[in-house]
Amino acid sequence: MSSDPPRLSGFRTDSDSDFAFAFNDANFSDRLLRIEIVPDVCKSDEAAEVGPNRKRRREEIIMSQVDDVFTNREEQILSCNMPDTDDGVAHENEDEEAVAMIEESPSGCGVNKIPLGEEAADSNDSSWNMGCTAVHRVKTIHISSPILAAQSQFFYKLFSNGMRESEQRHITLRINASEEAAFMDLLNFMYSSSLTTTTPSALLDVLMAARKYEVASCMRYCSQLLRSKPMTCESALLYLDLPSTVLMADAVQPLTDAAKQFLVARYKDITKFQEELLNLPLPGIEAVLSSDDLQVASEDVIYDLVLKWARTHYPMLEYRRDVLGTRLCRLIRFPYMTGRKLKKVLTCNDFNQELASKVVLEALFFKAEAPYRKRTLAAEDLNPSCHRFIERAYKYRPVKVVEFELPRQQCVVYLDLKREECAHIFPAGRVYSQAFHLGGQGFFLSAHCNLEQQTNCHCFGLFLGMQEKGKVSFAVDYDFSARLKPGEEYASRYKGNYTFTGGKAVGYRNLFGVPWTAFMAEDSLYFINGILHLRAELTIRK
Repeated sequence: MSSDPPRLSGFRTDSDSDFAFAFNDANFSDRLLRIEIVPDVCKSDEAAEVGPNRKRRREEIIMSQVDDVFTNREEQILSCNMPDTDDGVAHENEDEEAVAMIEESPSGCGVNKIPLGEEAADSNDSSWNMGCTAVHRVKTIHISSPILAAQSQFFYKLFSNGMRESEQRHITLRINASEEAAFMDLLNFMYSSSLTTTTPSALLDVLMAARKYEVASCMRYCSQLLRSKPMTCESALLYLDLPSTVLMADAVQPLTDAAKQFLVARYKDITKFQEELLNLPLPGIEAVLSSDDLQVASEDVIYDLVLKWARTHYPMLEYRRDVLGTRLCRLIRFPYMTGRKLKKVLTCNDFNQELASKVVLEALFFKAEAPYRKRTLAAEDLNPSCHRFIERAYKYRPVKVVEFELPRQQCVVYLDLKREECAHIFPAGRVYSQAFHLGGQGFFLSAHCNLEQQTNCHCFGLFLGMQEKGKVSFAVDYDFSARLKPGEEYASRYKGNYTFTGGKAVGYRNLFGVPWTAFMAEDSLYFINGILHLRAELTIRK
């Protein structure tokens, strides 16, 4: 569909050629195209539609009816044979294909130029009365089959099918009234390689017509013109909501990529646009959630957002499960969710139980992998729309937690920081871990770049804090460790005990006892393959 048609013998397929002078001119034409224009859709047909959030969009109206073809003596229907595509929840009606009919030339028909005019159609003729498809008017145009066949796969197949009908002079196409202007613009483009229309809505109509009649050069041209115009949230969503057969075309990919990039940049900080995100349609929320660069506290926030969006747009459980399972679940990066949230996934009624078990098990296995294996899995995760093993730009760093209940309540927390993340907190920054729980209380780790007052040197510090505020008192034994070269085993740095109250923290301003320059040096003992591996063992004191 995205490739240009084969060239016909004796005709140049140079896209820069201008044959506008030959349009509707009998002297440069060998066929007569009869365009029958019918109403779009009956209101009764619209009212009969059922289903969740079903809408009649402009492009669905344009593509909604098959072009009927008639002949005086015998019929030969030629179909575009567009690939069958399941477009999921968002597009429940398949686009219908353009079909044409060769009409044998009546006796005595000449080749005189016919003005681009309209002929009256007898709406009472039973042959034309098919529900709401009565022909309102007819246009007749002289066309050149080599020119059209060189630009359009549809016309190429029509004129070169090897059957007797392909040699006939008269062709009848039936189109909807709403696509008349776009189809005429498309015909002009196939002669002149240019368009006079400039508005986004009109260009989209031409793009849809170009897809229908397989004019790849016009699809590229429309895509380029639309990309050159200022992008807005409304236009980006419109481009992403095109039918799947259009979205899959190579010529349209740059346009949809630009639309996705616009939405990702606009909604990069999810916390600022919660309400707007909840109002986005399905293609919009998919584009945003596919980004690796979202500024979000943790993947738990993404999970909660997806559930809230699905419950808002799909109140019926059956449809909600379907859209979560087929469209949105793959955009949630379960391996980076906290253990407590993963437990809630298993009991969430919005997900199919089998699917919930699968994604949670996959997440737990990933968390248990060694760091080098995690990097390997992330590198192998090449699906552009589903980076389930790739870490986003979380505000709170993911941790791996191992919990014990006996003989005492205890947990071991692993926090890995990249060298560039440590460099980013210089000279006075800090980075926080995701929350983890011990004895029903929420805790977190925070890495700091501190300035030692005595030496006036910067250094790396690690702290343990308790989330809950109030009168809660909690006594904890703690042990901070780090993996060191050359043995690459965890070595204890500091041990202690502390009675926490809500909002308090304990830690060490200089965990390694060296200045920041030595800590970050190329030959540093603390970075293994560019990763700082930290561990905190916490035990509740009786």
